[in-house]
Amino acid sequence: MIENPNERIPCRVFTRASDASVAAANEIAELIREKADQGKMCVLGLVAGSSPVNVYNELVRMHQKGEVSFANVITFNLDEYFPMQPFELQSVSRFMHEHLFDMVDIQPSNVHIPDGAVPKAEVAEYCHQYEQQICDCGGIDIQLLGINRTGHIGLNEPGSDRSTRTRMITLDRVTRTDAASDFYGAENVPRYAITMGVGTILEAKRILLLAFGEGKADIVAKTVEGYANSTVPATFLQNHPLTQFLLDESAASSLTRLQAPWLQGDVNWNAETIRRAVIDLSQELGKAILKLTDADYNEQGLQDLLAAHGNAYAINLRVFRHMQSTITGWPGGKPEHEKQVGDRPGHRDDIFPKRIIVFSPHPDDDVISMGGTLIRLVEQGHEVHIAYQTSGNIAVFDEDAIRFAEFAEDFCSEFQIHAPGLEELESHVDEVLRNKQPGQVDSDQVQRIKGLIRRGEAREGARCCGVEDQHLHFLNLPFYQTGRIKKSPITAKDISITMDLLREVQPHQIYAAGDLSDPHGTHRTCLSVILQSCRQFKDELWYDSCAVWLYRGAWQEWSPHQIEMAVPLSPTEVAKKRAAIFKHESQKDRALFPGSDVREFWQRAEQRNADTAKRYDDMGLAEYAAIEGFVRWDGQTGIEL
Repeated sequence: MIENPNERIPCRVFTRASDASVAAANEIAELIREKADQGKMCVLGLVAGSSPVNVYNELVRMHQKGEVSFANVITFNLDEYFPMQPFELQSVSRFMHEHLFDMVDIQPSNVHIPDGAVPKAEVAEYCHQYEQQICDCGGIDIQLLGINRTGHIGLNEPGSDRSTRTRMITLDRVTRTDAASDFYGAENVPRYAITMGVGTILEAKRILLLAFGEGKADIVAKTVEGYANSTVPATFLQNHPLTQFLLDESAASSLTRLQAPWLQGDVNWNAETIRRAVIDLSQELGKAILKLTDADYNEQGLQDLLAAHGNAYAINLRVFRHMQSTITGWPGGKPEHEKQVGDRPGHRDDIFPKRIIVFSPHPDDDVISMGGTLIRLVEQGHEVHIAYQTSGNIAVFDEDAIRFAEFAEDFCSEFQIHAPGLEELESHVDEVLRNKQPGQVDSDQVQRIKGLIRRGEAREGARCCGVEDQHLHFLNLPFYQTGRIKKSPITAKDISITMDLLREVQPHQIYAAGDLSDPHGTHRTCLSVILQSCRQFKDELWYDSCAVWLYRGAWQEWSPHQIEMAVPLSPTEVAKKRAAIFKHESQKDRALFPGSDVREFWQRAEQRNADTAKRYDDMGLAEYAAIEGFVRWDGQTGIEL
């Protein structure tokens, strides 16, 4: 029975994505053991992608601990690109072997993955045989699924009917754009795929769908709360009696129970819920907060809020004053001579100037997401450090590496500088990159050149903001240094490098990227490294006066009800920020990994900052050209995903 009346598919919402992954892994392992005790095979339907990675990690851990064996397991994967050789970096086959099959005791003959190398003329017969193999095994016991922005399951694109079977399908533009980062450009993404059909999936006895991150929130809500139709194939899961969605709070955030819980019954009207309800009401009606009336509340289903907290104006004033208190032109606090009677609490701390570290996952996230605040912190006299956590070398086009290698050789020749090995290096770069296959990993020399390109751009961007060269730290965290989209897990070395910097600077403020929807997951990993490091210092005296602020901008933005510090930017500061972003020339005009937003990064940032300012203005607050929003980490939130 579905507990929430708006939800047509049961959903379990977890605080952290890792908790959802463990829950899925536990259910799968329990069924494997149960089948083994009965002397039966357990048939699993598996999926590749970022969502199930931690499920597979947990299953591998359990196997290594002797808690589960895969000797009685048969697997069928959902899909594979076509054409695709099994050894290629982007193949589902390689993904599954690297993340699961090579680390457990499954029989190779029990592994079934659609063959992307089968001759095209034989695909139809091959798909029929794949269906027959599933049938011969007695059907799938548990089917694991993910979901993309268009709501496809497997690779059943919009328009796929509930009766479809395993077949070849043409991938749509959105799917190919979303996959572009894995293939080093959308032009390299195959146009076809072999996928189980919607009907095939619906025949599984049990279905678990995983969705994590705010980028999945809208499609999850549409799938769970909308009506079943072929334009969103995932909605057909509403007709399956044993389907469950496992979500983190971000992916569930657009569900009515979280977005507007007051529409579903009794609500705990705490400060955050009140703020969200009032801001939503203001935006829905297009009225300033202080103009909302009792009738507005009643007509929008907020009668209980009025009953619990008095008349509309009192509630309006409470929320308005909170939103007003978030606005500050002094993100690092004020010097003594600038303090005034009546200053809001955030302006009254006694530490000025401050030591500040801005952590940037990639070499341009600092200026993209908080360039205006960065400029202001420097101009207001704080000691600002920037820590670039990764080299960002995989996001540089090959032609840029060739151009820089040629420049180095020409420079040395022009000025008669003897540089042993330079000619060989230029020749190596030219030969390797001009003959490079799509998805091929760069050589170490090429990776280093691309890293230097991004380092030089980062240095120029920071100088635009006034940050001194000696305060720039290029950490090159080891987890990133794979030369591939797939990164290594966080290790003690990543934590140690970060802790060494924190210990050296002992900052009063830390700024970190809370922008967790980047396509590779690098932001999420980098944030986890920072927060794990901060927890190591929780008992040290210097950390008592340290605040951790999370910024966004490259991939998403904070909603007004979430923002705890809003830094307004003048038109001049917006222009300065844009100039700093422009210094990242390798990412200008066309980024190698644009994600689902095709705009340039400076355009995304400017529009999001302008939209935030407009929302504040529409709520009746001061009108600004742009606002950069921040949320303070309380030391408890579990983001180590």
